[in-house]
Amino acid sequence: MEYETVGDEEVPKIGLGTWRLQGETCRRTVETALELGYRHVDTAQAYDNERQVGRAIAESSVEREEVFLTTKIWPGHLDRDAIRRSAASSLAQLGVEQVDLLLIHWPNPLASTAEVMAGLEDCIDAGFARHIGVSNFSVEQLRTAQAAADAPIFTDQVQFHPYQPQRDLRAYCRAHDVLVTAYSPLAHGGVLHDDVLRELGVVYGKSPAQIALRWVVQQEGVVAIPKSTSERHLRENLEVFDFELTDEEMVRIERPSRLRTGASFLRGRFGV
Repeated sequence: MEYETVGDEEVPKIGLGTWRLQGETCRRTVETALELGYRHVDTAQAYDNERQVGRAIAESSVEREEVFLTTKIWPGHLDRDAIRRSAASSLAQLGVEQVDLLLIHWPNPLASTAEVMAGLEDCIDAGFARHIGVSNFSVEQLRTAQAAADAPIFTDQVQFHPYQPQRDLRAYCRAHDVLVTAYSPLAHGGVLHDDVLRELGVVYGKSPAQIALRWVVQQEGVVAIPKSTSERHLRENLEVFDFELTDEEMVRIERPSRLRTGASFLRGRFGV
């Protein structure tokens, strides 16, 4: 496993995303991932699976302090008291005293950024979270959040894959020591039939998905949280640290495309 360091915190380059994992499937998937060596798990209130994620961690042979655990507050909570209460509810669902990272899930145009950030900082003060951050924030929204917060913003979690490389955000975060957490790094399966990734897969003896994931984690200041319920795919997602893409290959893989990103969105939301 490789790591990204933010401040004095080391975060595994590959974690497990749990969006749309429910019930026993979720619990079993997290349990399997921990057995395979995953030490970074991401969930959210909106996923309605915090209880299953927490149960898997509690029943695992892996000590809680070895797992970097993230959850996200639903953005409908507009004031700091509501955010604190919501975070306390997440801890109860997860069965833990503290998460490593607490995010606001989406920017809310009806909410005061200063109020939201104050609520997240209250959660640090209360011992609910070690770090705070944001998700799905643009560069400008992230800049506003940083200006409103006293505590450092640890990460911005965004959709990130070869067709949506987040160039501006990536550069901004690198310059300001903010981690980029990449969700949907495989473009909801869109990379699986990509000719460039297939060709490079032949060169390295890897699947197109592994090439795409290597491209993500080879970026400075970026970690990835791919989702899978298959033990084979969970294992393969960890097997991307035994090769390195050349600079030319990195450039070749990165092809911003609104069309492919839109298709990825449709696959993710509607399975088409």
